[in-house]
Parts: sequence; structure tokens; C-alpha cells
Amino acid sequence: MTRNILCVDDEPNVLHAIERQFRKRFDITSAVGPDLALQAIAERGPFAVVVSDLRMPGMDGVRFLARVREISPDTVRIMLTGHADLTAAIEAVNQGNIFQFLTKPSPPEMLGRALDSALEQHGLIKAERELLERTLTGSVEVLSEILSLVNPPAFGRALRIRRYVAHIVTALGLPNRWQYELAALLSQIGCVTVPADILDKIHAFEPLDDYEKTIFASHCAVAHDLLVKIPRLEQVAKMVAAQRTPWSGTNDSDPVGVGSSLLKIAADFDEEVMRGRDVHETFSAMRASGHYNPSYLSALQQVQVEQAPTEARAVRVVQLRRGMQVNADVFNKKGLLLVAKGQEVTEAAIVRLNNCQRSVGVMEPISVLIHKAPPATALNQDLSAATV
Repeated sequence: MTRNILCVDDEPNVLHAIERQFRKRFDITSAVGPDLALQAIAERGPFAVVVSDLRMPGMDGVRFLARVREISPDTVRIMLTGHADLTAAIEAVNQGNIFQFLTKPSPPEMLGRALDSALEQHGLIKAERELLERTLTGSVEVLSEILSLVNPPAFGRALRIRRYVAHIVTALGLPNRWQYELAALLSQIGCVTVPADILDKIHAFEPLDDYEKTIFASHCAVAHDLLVKIPRLEQVAKMVAAQRTPWSGTNDSDPVGVGSSLLKIAADFDEEVMRGRDVHETFSAMRASGHYNPSYLSALQQVQVEQAPTEARAVRVVQLRRGMQVNADVFNKKGLLLVAKGQEVTEAAIVRLNNCQRSVGVMEPISVLIHKAPPATALNQDLSAATV
């Protein structure tokens, strides 16, 4: 467990005393004043525990620890001061979410116990977060696998939308990337309730009547109702619910507005590309409509220009590899659609096709696209697996 502790005080002598007392037990870093402390957090953080004096010039301990909470929510915060009064204690707890409030000079035994308790609390926080993340990841993977089995075209569309969203977010350096990519990956999960005949018409780009359009549009609300039940996916659920909402110029001030705008651009662009429309004409038409954030469109258009060339190949089931892109629908020998055009080949898809090959058989060869020189980036690794 990480035992790095940052001690902050405007009196160097106090910091030297703490270092002498605890240098053999903990990894102590000292900072004279809040400005140097914030610099230390940026360069050497995050720290498991931050111990701060209350009365410091410029920025007091209450404001400093509140800032630490914003920068590093998992850091456990301790207030140490020689001016202990009820008002200061209440303010520190309310604004900085203080773990303990101690007076100084604090006996080494008392301060040592407080640091041990703070480190234990930090370990519990990290363990809980890791458990939540694994649970969340597992839930998302299950939902994605279900969609890939029940509705391959919708799953393939979701993977493509995620790819486009990831490109835009990366190009613009938007925060909360995991939420936007997750919203994209789960944007089509509500299609499990849409009748097969309607889905077939959509996949074939056949026109829908008004009733069919209403049924299909309901998949956004269905997805919201499914996702909102999963802890930490409340905002993602709202993004998915609003994915068909045109950009208004005012709905990008919060993560939900950003997410819905990203989904709208990615989904509409994907539909035009899958219809075989010219990419440059598509961007021109989307820009002229005013329904999309211009900066997002520019980011996606630039990525399209910079994409690595691909090579089309005809392969057998045993030659499929994760990361290939299916270039034509894949059917079994009874005519059932297994993998839709445009879908990225995943481990689950490979397993399913191999199982089907051993039972009823798969129509071969399979047309795929292979990147000749894919960039070795974390983004490409993220896009090859359904993880947060």
C-alpha cells in the first residue's frame, strides 16, 4: 500500500520536526506553504495523505485542503493547527472533508496513530474504488456481449460510434473521456426491444413509416432506463437518452450536453458512411445543417483525413484476429446474420463464429479490412476491448 504523505506548513521548523520523527515509518514529503504543496502534488502526486496547517498566509488550510479534494479525491486529509476553535473545525470538515482535526504541538504518538489511521482509510477508499470499477466494467461487458449476440448490426454500430467519439475526445482533449466512450458503446443497447423486422429495414437502409420510426426512437429511453440502474452510470444514461437531440449551441456546458452532442455527430456520420455517401460531402452537409458542434465536426474530419490506410482481405474463420474490421455481412449457412458490416472483430465474435462453424457452418470467405500500420497508442488498445 502507498504510504506517501505530504506535510504542509508555513513554518519550516515544524516540517523538519515531523520529518525527523517519522522518516523511518513513512515516505514524507514537506512543502512550505500551499503554493509549493500544490506544485508537489502536480509533480509527485497523488499522495495517500496530506497533513496541512490551518493558519497559513495567502491560502489557509481550509481552502488548500478543499483544493486538494478537487485535485485528488482519494487523498485523505488531516488538519493540524495551534488555533483549534469550533468554527474553524466545522469549516474545515465541511469544505475540505477532513478525516481528522488535530492540535499542535501534537504528541508524536498521537500524530503517528493519526497517520496510520489515515493510510488505512486511504487503502479502504482505493479498494472500494477498484471494486466499483471492476463491477462497472463487468456490467458493461455483459451488456455489450448480450447486444452482440442478440443484435449484431446494433453492436457493430455501437463499436463504430465509440471509435468516432474516442477520436473527437482525444483530438480536443476533453475531460471525462471514459463517460463519453462508455455512452457510445452502450448507445444501442435499447435496440434489444426493437422488433426484428424494423431492425432489418434499418440495417438495409429501407424507409420506415411513422409508427416504425416511433418504435425505433424509443430505444434511447429504453437504454436510459436500463443504464440508470447501474451505479455511476447516471450521467451516461442521460447522454444515451438525449443522443438524437440536435446541437443547439447551448447544450455543451455540462458533461451530459457534451456526451449527447458527441453521440449525435458520431451516429449520424456513421449512418451516412454506411450508406456509401461521400465523406467530404457528408461533412459539408452536416456543417451546413447547424445541428452539430462545429469544433467536434472539425476534430472528426481531421481524424478521418489522418487515418491509416487499410487493406481488404478475404479470410476464413480460423484466420480472424481481434481488431480486424468486417467489410461485409457475415451469415451462417442458414442465412442468419452473425456479424454486421463495419463491426470490429472482438474475442466474443471470434468465439461465436468458431462455434457456429462447428455446428451449422459459416459462409466463407469473410471480407475484412486490416490496418496496414495502426498507430501503437493507448486509444487503439482501448478500442479493442469493451472496458471503461
